[in-house]
Amino acid sequence: APAAMDAKPTDAVFAEPPEKFSFPRREEEVQAYWDKIDAFKESVRRSEGRKLWTFYDGPPFATGLPHYGHILAGTIKDIVCRYAHQTGHHVERRAGWDCHGLPVEYEIDQKLGIKSRDDVLAMGIDKYNEECRAIVMRYSGQWVTTVTRMGRWIDFENDYKTMNMGFMESVWWVFRQVFDKGLVYQGFKVMPYSTACTTPLSNFEASQNYKDVNDPAVVIGFPLVGDSDGAMICAWTTTPWTLPSNLALCVHPEWTYAKVRDAASGRVFLVLQSRLVMLYPANKVKKSKTPLFELLGTVLGADLKGKEYEPAFPYFEKERARGCFRVLTDTFVKDDSGTGVVHMAPAFGEEDNRICREAGIVTKAGEGIICPIDANGRFTLEVTDYAGRYIKDADPDIVAALKAKGRLVDSSTINHSYPFCWRSETPLIYRTIPSWFVNVEKVKEKLLANNLQTYWVPEFVQTKRFHNWLKDARDWAISRNRFWGTPLPIWTSEDGEEVVVVGSIAELKELSGREDITDLHRHFIDDITIPSKQGKGVLRRVDEVFDCWFESGAMPYAQQHYPFENKERFESAFPADFIAEGLDQTRGWFYTLMVLATCLFDKPAFKNLIVNGLVLAEDGRKMSKRLKNYPDPVYVIDQYGADALRLYLINSPVVCAETLRFKELGVKGIIKDVFLPWFNAFRFFVQSARRLELDVGTEQGAFRPDVAAALASPNIMDKWILAAAHSLVAFVRAEMEAYRLYTTVPKILEFIEQLTNWYIKLNRARLQRKADTSTVEDCRC
Repeated sequence: APAAMDAKPTDAVFAEPPEKFSFPRREEEVQAYWDKIDAFKESVRRSEGRKLWTFYDGPPFATGLPHYGHILAGTIKDIVCRYAHQTGHHVERRAGWDCHGLPVEYEIDQKLGIKSRDDVLAMGIDKYNEECRAIVMRYSGQWVTTVTRMGRWIDFENDYKTMNMGFMESVWWVFRQVFDKGLVYQGFKVMPYSTACTTPLSNFEASQNYKDVNDPAVVIGFPLVGDSDGAMICAWTTTPWTLPSNLALCVHPEWTYAKVRDAASGRVFLVLQSRLVMLYPANKVKKSKTPLFELLGTVLGADLKGKEYEPAFPYFEKERARGCFRVLTDTFVKDDSGTGVVHMAPAFGEEDNRICREAGIVTKAGEGIICPIDANGRFTLEVTDYAGRYIKDADPDIVAALKAKGRLVDSSTINHSYPFCWRSETPLIYRTIPSWFVNVEKVKEKLLANNLQTYWVPEFVQTKRFHNWLKDARDWAISRNRFWGTPLPIWTSEDGEEVVVVGSIAELKELSGREDITDLHRHFIDDITIPSKQGKGVLRRVDEVFDCWFESGAMPYAQQHYPFENKERFESAFPADFIAEGLDQTRGWFYTLMVLATCLFDKPAFKNLIVNGLVLAEDGRKMSKRLKNYPDPVYVIDQYGADALRLYLINSPVVCAETLRFKELGVKGIIKDVFLPWFNAFRFFVQSARRLELDVGTEQGAFRPDVAAALASPNIMDKWILAAAHSLVAFVRAEMEAYRLYTTVPKILEFIEQLTNWYIKLNRARLQRKADTSTVEDCRC
């Protein structure tokens, strides 16, 4: 007994855990130790020679601070990449930065008060682009700090940037390959357009930011030329500003249209018979003691085809000579709203443009299109009454003018969902502009087939959302009328007939004779010309730059400067084993990766994909700095720790592509309900081991891990907890191989519950040698 009393427990192994424990502060100590031994890089170095496991990190913009969506995606990536490393793979984790595009330009426009394209040209593209370059990595330091503090292992020192010359050269190579396959063309199409940013957007960009807004909803009368009753054919629109550009009206050829005389005004209207309710609502008809209108007759839509009418405004009356201001027919006309008559402005509507092309009013090359607005959405001098005014601001005056002319049949407002620019938060318009396109429709079947070669978690995003997007995919507009981006490597003659697409810096040097090419941004290469081989003088580069989504889709190749470097290495590890991003990337990065990989190699760019949902504020709205409706991530990490935040995010529906309403109390609950019980279980174990050693001496009582002894324990509770642990290991391995994080975390938490609330509770007396039958071996096991 005296000897036992003099014995000291092995403090180096079992230091007494403090009663009060700070998880955030301990994480900082662990991080400092990782930094000291360079743990991440050392782990990667030691894994060299193993089977390569490829991961692509989608490039974020460093012009803003990381938010919970970034932290969530980063946590998913870190968990899966660590698991791949721990299961015998060599996993390089290279960070990337999206450096070009609207987010950067918009910041500079706000800073310098730039309102139009002319302002940039007056300033000089060189000065403007260098302003953009200066802010690209503005918040990179905060990104590195936050990501590192979250415990994520990723290489920031060997990162890739989309503005680096090597990256941009590979983007050129990608484009050249797609062009050579006959999948690139220049055309005029109606596209989403941001008047604030003066550039077209892709369809998937336009779908990112819908808002419910109130817009005017007016019915306008267009007098039919030569009609014996003086009838006006009535069209409904929510965009009065497009009426000056009207070139035709469209009716359904198979439906019946009614000609009615209005009892109050005596005017004669022609509308779809089933949509008379638009002019005469059922409740007004029922309340009226006398008929509100007189039916004069009916006519089939097909019989209206070719009839002439008077446009709402006279600005383009001269276009009548080539067939404008006539009634057209098409089955796209709907009968669930409006009057069954659609006003056609082919410059501002996709269906308008198609129907007018088929009627010969306009051409695919853009001939015949009337588009009297400038790049900033202001009416040009052709529309004399509203010249210089922003189109939406002119709506009330346009409606008032039509009322004064007796053309306004009905006026109200409509609340509907409308697309807004994701960067400037201003309403988008749809307008016909020239652009360079990738012919996605030509490879649609290949895209659908390649999608089937990939594995998604959750599966429904792949088989429903993404499949449907691919099935209905339209040609991709890849050019932008902007400045800070990778320039399109297209040089053309003045007449546009001779076209040269450059695929490398070496090729540009050879073709141009210039050797001083040190940067590929516009202000370094716009002045480079290529001598014509057809006697057309010199070829000059087209004005546009790439859509930054094209750069993101090209990152598997461009990050390694493929094919100019790392050719064998890239080809041996493509497609990537794993990527992960949010649900909003279904129409963004996931799509552009798939399109370019299919065009280049007829295979997907990735094998496995985890899609996370969106993280919203606690009130269910989008997180907003202005509204201050969410806690600062830096504060939450400092207050509760990175592990608590990681576990809160991963153990939520957001991992199944559902939304999560972020609650600070939820992170705090992880500490209270998971970490503290877990820590107390460890603390109880250490205290019990120290007590045993003090009671019986180091030789007999010191804790020595002994797997064989543990497995041989006859105690039923020991057998149960060991069986539960082995089942957990097997389950986690199986589920992680299937990338199902949403099943593994609940199982781990269930085991912690079993350990803390059942095993320890039912064995406390035995482990503390307070039970009558407890032996030293009982305590040690």
